[in-house]
Amino acid sequence: MVKSFIPHLVFGVLAVLGVSLVNAEDPYLYFTWTVTYGTRSILGVPQQVILINGQFPGPKLDVVTNNNIILNLMNKLDQPFLMTWNGIKQRKNSWQDGVLGTNCPIPPNSNYTYKFQAKDQIGSYTYFPSTLMHRAAGGFGALNIIHRSVIPIPYANPDGDFTLLVGDWFKTNHKTLQQSLESGKSMPFPDGVLINGQTQATFTGDLGKTYMFRISNVGLSTSLNFRIQGHKMKLVEVEGSHVIQNLYDSLDVHVGQSITILVTLDQPPKDYYIVASTRFTKTVLTATAVLHYANSNAPVSGPVPAAPANGFDWSMEQARTYRWNLTSNAARPNPQGSFHYGTITPTKTIVLANSAPLINGKLRYAVNGVSYINPDTPLKLADYFNIPGVFSTNSLSELPSGRAATPATSVMATSLHDFIEVVFQNNENTMQAWHLDGYDFWVVGFGSGQWTPDKRKSYNLVDALTRHTTQVYPNSWTAILVSLDNQGMWNVRSTLWDRQYLGQQFYLRVWNPVRSLANEYDIPSNVLLCGQAVGRHP
Repeated sequence: MVKSFIPHLVFGVLAVLGVSLVNAEDPYLYFTWTVTYGTRSILGVPQQVILINGQFPGPKLDVVTNNNIILNLMNKLDQPFLMTWNGIKQRKNSWQDGVLGTNCPIPPNSNYTYKFQAKDQIGSYTYFPSTLMHRAAGGFGALNIIHRSVIPIPYANPDGDFTLLVGDWFKTNHKTLQQSLESGKSMPFPDGVLINGQTQATFTGDLGKTYMFRISNVGLSTSLNFRIQGHKMKLVEVEGSHVIQNLYDSLDVHVGQSITILVTLDQPPKDYYIVASTRFTKTVLTATAVLHYANSNAPVSGPVPAAPANGFDWSMEQARTYRWNLTSNAARPNPQGSFHYGTITPTKTIVLANSAPLINGKLRYAVNGVSYINPDTPLKLADYFNIPGVFSTNSLSELPSGRAATPATSVMATSLHDFIEVVFQNNENTMQAWHLDGYDFWVVGFGSGQWTPDKRKSYNLVDALTRHTTQVYPNSWTAILVSLDNQGMWNVRSTLWDRQYLGQQFYLRVWNPVRSLANEYDIPSNVLLCGQAVGRHP
């Protein structure tokens, strides 16, 4: 009896343990952030900036894939405020996206608790304010998602990890910039470039060791070129995708983009320039930091290394060298684990053309002739409560209209599990960059001039890079493929913040008429209500 009982007991215990392990929740991380104004002399002039817990830039969020983040944000500004998590997919959870189409802004002296998961993601990301022109005052920071220990990465663990938030900066107060834009003036040229909110910084390492540098362009309007004097940079990850590990002397990083590189300290021990400078601008602004070899007393010397002499063509060719690492076992883009995006027939093609029209005598920015305006009620709440008249799915066409530009609260309707081709057509002489919330997408093609269906012959349908932000060169096009498997209301926007603010954005409604928790989480119990949603009961 005893002998026969023991195996059954062991198997029973193992079965119970197996169930408990499968059902175990991923770890929860809790944060409390207080957003305030402060004064800093960043470019030698005292100016008002936005601080998070007294820090500029804000605190770095280091989390692990699938961690649950519970973040209580207290707004002590004199204006409503929201934070968005740039590149975080918010799986089935656009309620936490932190933009005006999905969330009511947090009133002054109030709080909101964000609850979201870093689901199936790895890599270097950022967060920043999405309301008004707050981004011009700071409030941004790094959000780094580390791989789980059970998932191997396609390189040896580095000996150190540095985060560099680089971007253009303006001395002008953010409220003054906002008033200038609303009066019909374009954004002025920036006053400088910062690295981690400073004009001077030092990063120290040991001879012979290899260090990770996470680089994000958190600026408002300007592409940057990044380089390290005397050192090669091995590109290993771009916005959550491990890439073929090519070596570069310098890398272009456009507004809203993030890259991760490995640098081996294999040069004579001394100090070397770390450089970020503006690209495609007549006046070149440069920020420098120092790569310091430990125990070295030799300061930086020689000229600051120059950016590539060639412009848009060089940059486009570099972008084409980015390739997805198909042998990596890290988190995959949607559809999960798919390597065969190039064999899927798109359900529709959308061509989006940006423009800078005058509407009522003032400068605005538009997509397919429609300049977006924010309603008083978030689109997500209007959708959930069936509030009519807040937005229209008929105002924005799927192809450039050629008509005179008009203002509207534009939403484009799509269906859950559509697989779409999107072409960003840039007929202006300025650099553009586009971001899609809730997703990453395959960047399959770049080209000059007008896109035509024949351009598909040039697409990379095998190992194109997936990312959440893509650049579009002047008088050129960029093509992407997107699998719409994340239900919700998702912001499609210019990452150039003046253009976003003045209308170069819209929302993508990814919808299934059957309400199901399998497709989308329910409305949060702590949801903020505003506009026509006030008084409604979730």
